[in-house]
Amino acid sequence: MAPRIDPIRNFRFLLEIDNVTRAGFSEVAIAETTIEAVDYREGTDPPHMRKLSGLTKYGSITLKAGMTTDANSLELFKWHNDVSVGLISERRRNIAISVRDESGKTEQARFVISEAWPIKYDPSDLSGKGNEVMIELLELANEGIERVK
Repeated sequence: MAPRIDPIRNFRFLLEIDNVTRAGFSEVAIAETTIEAVDYREGTDPPHMRKLSGLTKYGSITLKAGMTTDANSLELFKWHNDVSVGLISERRRNIAISVRDESGKTEQARFVISEAWPIKYDPSDLSGKGNEVMIELLELANEGIERVK
């Protein structure tokens, strides 16, 4: 009998930014990739449109992490700030998302995001009546999302 193959779970993952593993993200949203369909018709064609492939659009990657006070706690904000003052060409980074098995030991899937840079930084709202963890959000534009495993 063939071994059972279950779908990959989405709750264990690692994020690498320029080959440096970053832990502590509570969510990583990988947006969709779409290819536009372009209508086309020549004068001698039958009276209906043909479809040609158009531009490929890569959606943004959204990272959410609990705000901390460790040595690297300002790294995501500083990356966004550098881009906001015009240093975008020096601050594009490659990112890999490794989806792990339930034990966290074996890589099950890997997504590679190329030429990513921050387009949005959002620290948590504050509330004197709350007791939630502060979550900072970083949204990344990119020029390619590829599943390599």
